[in-house]
Amino acid sequence: MPELPEIVTYLEALEPRIVGQPLERIRLKSFSLLKTFDPPTSAVEGTTVTGLSRIGKRIVWEFDELFLVFHLMIAGRMRWRDSGAALPGRIGLAAFDFPTGTVLLTEAGTKRRASLHVIQGREALADIDPGGIEVIGSTPEQFRDGLLAERHTLKRALSDARFISGIGGAFADEILHRARLSPMQMNTNLDENEIAALHLAAEAVLVEWIERRRADVGDEFPEKVTAFHEAMAVHGKFGEPCPVCETPVQRIVYASRETNYCPTCQTGGKVLSDRSLSRLLKDDWPKTVDDL
Repeated sequence: MPELPEIVTYLEALEPRIVGQPLERIRLKSFSLLKTFDPPTSAVEGTTVTGLSRIGKRIVWEFDELFLVFHLMIAGRMRWRDSGAALPGRIGLAAFDFPTGTVLLTEAGTKRRASLHVIQGREALADIDPGGIEVIGSTPEQFRDGLLAERHTLKRALSDARFISGIGGAFADEILHRARLSPMQMNTNLDENEIAALHLAAEAVLVEWIERRRADVGDEFPEKVTAFHEAMAVHGKFGEPCPVCETPVQRIVYASRETNYCPTCQTGGKVLSDRSLSRLLKDDWPKTVDDL
């Protein structure tokens, strides 16, 4: 799923291309994408994009008092093409035609989770905000309140958009590795020093990755948006050496979600149980780094 660094680069790439430009036509191929019916999409056609903004991991196109709100979810992506470009056959969801070019909205895979809302008025726009705090620029008190709003594991607490904004599974893994904290530790078990360290790690990781994504994209439009990057410390690096201690990175897999961590840096040498494999292997499941 595109997270804060990716959403920022999308907004920065869109700004010189569509702000100040009229949205000439919307071509919807997947009607399941559209989650609202009033106002209709035709209400936006012919009007000018006056600004861009973000609500958590949602991208907002502003047309004075009308708004298009995109949630890319896991596999949704935006692509910039020449004006009038055809929608890709299998993955195409919608096209948005401007005089300067066309934004294609695509989604890989068979599940259609990406969404588009057409919203009128800023009050209605505020209603879709999950309410999470923005980590960058947050005070220690704001971060602490968001982190501890409900009792959860640290991985879930960091990625709950109701309390902390813009973070998903990938950057939660990276932040927890930077802070040297277990993803399965309960947030309510942290002391004040650990909360402060997690706050610093979260802000530092997000700032660093925004700059890295900017450098990767340059003046182009972001095409290879992915949750995986060779420079990540642990996310997507199962079996590869931790860049800090060289212990093989481990993972916990549940349903379609995966958590990556370093047992030496984060869990005191303990290998966390994988719900499926640990039940299968029982006594043969490795409990420590030495057992691996």
